[in-house]
Amino acid sequence: MWLLKSMLWGVAMGLGFSAPGLAAERVAVRFGPIQYSVAVDDLEQYAETGEVPPSLQPVAPLLSEDVQQVLSSHLQLDPNLGDKIVEDLLHSSAGDRLLTVLQSTILDSSVEELKIALMRASREADGLSLLGLLRAYPDEVITIDMSSAIALASQLNLPYLQSQALTSILERELTVPGEPFRSDRDPAAPGEQWVRQQTLVFRDHDRDRSIPVDLYWSRQTHGPLVVISHGFGADRRFLGYLAYHLASHGITVAALEHPGSNVAWLTEGIAQTSNSRLGNLLPASEFIDRPKDISFLLNELHRLNQFSRTLRGKLNTEKVSVIGHSLGGYTALALAGAPLNLDHLRQFCDNPDLVTLSPADLLQCNASELPDHQIDLRDERVAQVVALNPVIGRLFDENSLAQIEVPTMILAGTDDSITPAVSQQFLPFMHLQMPKYLLTAIGATHLSVGDPANLNHSLTQSVFMRERRGEETEVLRSLLRGVSLAFVEQLTPNASEYAPFLSSAYAQSFSTDDLKLRLNSQLPPNLANWLRMAALPLEQLVTTTLPRRAPRDSVCNSSLSCLLSQLPLAMFILPGELPLLGNQLFQFSRRKSKRRERLR
Repeated sequence: MWLLKSMLWGVAMGLGFSAPGLAAERVAVRFGPIQYSVAVDDLEQYAETGEVPPSLQPVAPLLSEDVQQVLSSHLQLDPNLGDKIVEDLLHSSAGDRLLTVLQSTILDSSVEELKIALMRASREADGLSLLGLLRAYPDEVITIDMSSAIALASQLNLPYLQSQALTSILERELTVPGEPFRSDRDPAAPGEQWVRQQTLVFRDHDRDRSIPVDLYWSRQTHGPLVVISHGFGADRRFLGYLAYHLASHGITVAALEHPGSNVAWLTEGIAQTSNSRLGNLLPASEFIDRPKDISFLLNELHRLNQFSRTLRGKLNTEKVSVIGHSLGGYTALALAGAPLNLDHLRQFCDNPDLVTLSPADLLQCNASELPDHQIDLRDERVAQVVALNPVIGRLFDENSLAQIEVPTMILAGTDDSITPAVSQQFLPFMHLQMPKYLLTAIGATHLSVGDPANLNHSLTQSVFMRERRGEETEVLRSLLRGVSLAFVEQLTPNASEYAPFLSSAYAQSFSTDDLKLRLNSQLPPNLANWLRMAALPLEQLVTTTLPRRAPRDSVCNSSLSCLLSQLPLAMFILPGELPLLGNQLFQFSRRKSKRRERLR
């Protein structure tokens, strides 16, 4: 019952950035030994009228409203912009992988034929469509392998492809010309202080949470306290190398572990929870508890700073820099003063026409179950924040981010398939007030800043979720050591000595052919306009081109949306080899929305 629908959906998703051109006249669908031929003209007639022509009568039971919507939908897009997006995508690493997968989906196709179809499709005045793509393909008959089409659909991540398509634009617009960087000082080099490390566990009885913390300090400590917050499914050692580096330069660091979203919580929850309840693995309350974990920790460290024989005077909890990765980036920005905008979030998550494509979007939608009365999470002791690959694109809106009044640095990786750079970092960065810094790693992935030992190696095999190997991204971690130290030192009397390392020239000096690094305090006007334009087509594609989800209250049958909800859309961040199915893990349902309405 679902063969043809799945094929059409898989191809529509897989070729979402493509459309019209020459004339393929028939589509041959192959599923194992079975093959059925469909005329493109007949598909077009059905898309326009909803009437099933005689040649399609044998598969009439499969032609549902979902299929008609996929066939008839167009993505309205400026042909000049569409052409540029496709061109840049084809020159990226994701474009190479996309072509490889398309070759396994469209049998007997060549790379050149696929490029021709994609480029022709991008220039059509009436927008992008599946039928337009079929017309653009330079052959009379297209044979589609059903298994590959499903696999392609299950791994597609359009926000990630969007970021990839803008890579060449980012490289050009973010590069600041000038003389090569020179300095006698190197903040990326290890410091001279001998580092001491100790693990403590603090008990928050009011919230029934135990907070493990790794403390790093040296004998001659100075400056603010640095607190490190890990991402979802990680642990306090994810940025251990950075904590050690800062401590070697005399900065005290506290790397804490959030017990409601660390790797131990996640693995235990998977073992004990049925598939129907996997969405509970990230409770909405964790978006409140994470910032509270840090505020609680600062209270405890303040007492240690007064009474501990070993740590007295080494914990400056009145002037704190928070460094957070992924969900830890959200945590840092919430503490810096950005309030959650639940109306903004729910408008996105509760849209019945929405097909959520980014793992970051799926993760954020868990927060939509929070009660309407807002808790002020801001902590006045937080003097500045560093958000690495933050998950923030839906949790905060323009007004939320404008309320942050402390210096902020954001890291974006263009190959990040978990928190795609355009929606999760570039657009939010534009709404921050000065002083602010954008560290762009062109070619870096979501885990590039972390300890390579924490990488889930199965991610390196995924088509659109691929992580780079640790040795490939060492230059980024070296730069992060340098700019993090320079940023923290801005709260000390040494600020002017370290200011030159918060420059474009310094960041660019670390670049390689495979990993281009940029640091900017503002986005060039041309790039800002590009990003706004690029965001609109993606939102249109999500809401107009892809079919509607089946109601979550219904029993899962042979409907396309229901079947696709069982496919893996993302594999998340866990040490070792334990994979998570993102579409199952971060479920958000209309039932929750209805329940929320009843509680109001």
